[in-house]
Amino acid sequence: MMVSSRITSWWAALALLFFVAVVAHTANGHDHLSAGYYAKTCPNVERIVWSVMANRVGGGRMAPAVLRLFFHDCFVNGCDASILLDATPLYESEKDVEPNLSLTGFTVIDEIKSTLERDCPATVSCADVIALASRDAVALLGGPTWNVPLGRKDSRFAARREFTRAHLPRPNDNLAELIRMFGELGLDARDMTALSGAHTVGMANCMHYRGRVYGTSNTKYNIDPSFAESRRQMCPPQGPIGDAGKAPFDVMTPMKFDNAYYRDLIAHQGLLNSDQALYSGGGVDNLVEMYGADGDAFGRDFAKAMVKMGNIPPPKGMPTEVRLQCSKAN
Repeated sequence: MMVSSRITSWWAALALLFFVAVVAHTANGHDHLSAGYYAKTCPNVERIVWSVMANRVGGGRMAPAVLRLFFHDCFVNGCDASILLDATPLYESEKDVEPNLSLTGFTVIDEIKSTLERDCPATVSCADVIALASRDAVALLGGPTWNVPLGRKDSRFAARREFTRAHLPRPNDNLAELIRMFGELGLDARDMTALSGAHTVGMANCMHYRGRVYGTSNTKYNIDPSFAESRRQMCPPQGPIGDAGKAPFDVMTPMKFDNAYYRDLIAHQGLLNSDQALYSGGGVDNLVEMYGADGDAFGRDFAKAMVKMGNIPPPKGMPTEVRLQCSKAN
């Protein structure tokens, strides 16, 4: 009986060690991403993600929010789901840094993850959930779709607040700064211009466009006077205003993923200075004009750039795993 008990305990310990070795390891980049990564281990992953997205999000306001999560995750230490981690007594959270304070969509990701855990436990990373959900958000808003390479792992730690703040584009960034920031991630000016088209949906807070419509920011680009006046009606020159001051990036089709954003820029109706920077006499005016005239070209380049951005790995040496809950490390 004692021999049998010892053997059972030994096998249990060995199994636990094997599980830890499989789930947690040290990141060396997204070296093995492929669209069929879960073909054997979780063949229903894309169907499950789509089902939750369609039921919870549809073409509503949560779709742009989920898309925004992917951008804010990938720009800080790569696409590693670090944006989802809550703060702990020992570690900070990227959620607690402006402009991440206005992020939403976390509950949708949590619902997708919990559904996947029932179907294929400890298999699909939260980073892959965000990548798939953002693709489906675009499709649900009438935009393009694409094959998502999968196999990302989740970082065990979030970036520090100052690092997070320094690596996210800002509403008043000029074109040179945007090109530099995207370039540091391996994204060129064409990728940057296409990815900025995500602002064809969603909304911005008053505090982020106030300087542009009142002409008080250090970065100044041409703005259509009637457009500026209409935005000022929603956003007072000072003081907090909350959700009442939110304005759509594109007024005409704010919940349709189309190329209207670029036509807005050509009309000098970009909501943020960092939007209008793309059409300001710099080196990407021709791309803005092309995307404004050809929605299919925009859709193709946006899909390619999303795949390219989604391949940004966490830093080498970063401990990673497949989290069981997206808001905390295992």
